[in-house]
Amino acid sequence: MTIWTTRPETTNDITAIRDINLAAFPTSGEADLVDALRADPEAWIDGLSMVTEGSDGTLVGHALLTRCLVDGAPALALAPCAVRPSAQRTGAGSAAIRAALDTARSMGENLVLVLGHSDYYPRFGFTPASGFGIRAPFEVPDEAMMAMALDDTRPVPTGTIQYPAAFGV
Repeated sequence: MTIWTTRPETTNDITAIRDINLAAFPTSGEADLVDALRADPEAWIDGLSMVTEGSDGTLVGHALLTRCLVDGAPALALAPCAVRPSAQRTGAGSAAIRAALDTARSMGENLVLVLGHSDYYPRFGFTPASGFGIRAPFEVPDEAMMAMALDDTRPVPTGTIQYPAAFGV
């Protein structure tokens, strides 16, 4: 397994992050989402857009945490996560996600939400959000809407997720 280097994005990384998302997904939707979230001062949190670098310094992965709310209480949304096809299934995405979660924890954040594959995200500690009393603002399979508390000693809000406008929901 490759050992990946992770770090927060810099302004010099913006084009490469867009390219990663364009390469990883069939449409520009996720790349456009990242750009829209970056432009939203209520959603964007400096330091929570994490990149994965190859040994030559080339960016191959990206994971983004932005501000969302659960019935008005602060939380984070993990989306999107992307890896260049040539680096998929090598741990590059997992490295970016772990680094983003660790940074969020060190910043005092507590609740992270993700809508994704129920066979992938539990490896990071995510469980169905319904177990926390949290639901999406749209219909989604219970196992796909997941949540994780970064600090088990702190309370977690319950209710409906309110995503930033860029998500379009």
